[in-house]
Amino acid sequence: MDHKYRKNNELPYKCDAQLIADQKQCKRLLFEFNHTPYDEFDQLKRLAQKLLKTDHDIMITPPFFCDYGENIHVGKHFYANYNCTILDVAQVTIGDNCMFAPNVAIYTAGHPIHPRSRNSGYEYGIAVKIGNNVWIGGNSVVCPGVTIGDNVVIGAGSVVTKDIPSNHVAVGNPCRVIREINEEDQHYYYKERLFDESAWQEVVNSNQK
Repeated sequence: MDHKYRKNNELPYKCDAQLIADQKQCKRLLFEFNHTPYDEFDQLKRLAQKLLKTDHDIMITPPFFCDYGENIHVGKHFYANYNCTILDVAQVTIGDNCMFAPNVAIYTAGHPIHPRSRNSGYEYGIAVKIGNNVWIGGNSVVCPGVTIGDNVVIGAGSVVTKDIPSNHVAVGNPCRVIREINEEDQHYYYKERLFDESAWQEVVNSNQK
């Protein structure tokens, strides 16, 4: 069994010549993306779609970094702000209407804990799954093997090491659920600040489409 097969099946593997060649293809496209002027939105969108092999309406603000690109699967209306890093050694699945704040990092890659095993050159990738309507706050890290449910908010600066259930706010290092999201939350745009009447009407109308 070759190392690409091992990698793709979440077995310990070594980054051999075949995998390096796969990464080089991604790096060339990343270089073009990250050196495109930030105001050329249409070109950035086209390059992001090519990198992630999708025709969905997505937007990534450069700089952006990943290992392969082809292992990242995004839903509709995905947005990643500045300096997003996705180590897609394993599959990263992201649902519809997801937003990443600046400096969000998704890690599927890792190394053995014991130095003898780690120094052997073996590494691993374990898949990450993120549901629909998820907002991940700035400077947050999602670790290998984590599943985040639908409608979740991850607070800024979190390190997500365990699964987060749907419809909850979670924050911290390590990230912990702090409360459930309820119907009353929809009336507020920030903490105790209510939507004004005209903005609230647009919220209502947008959800009727």
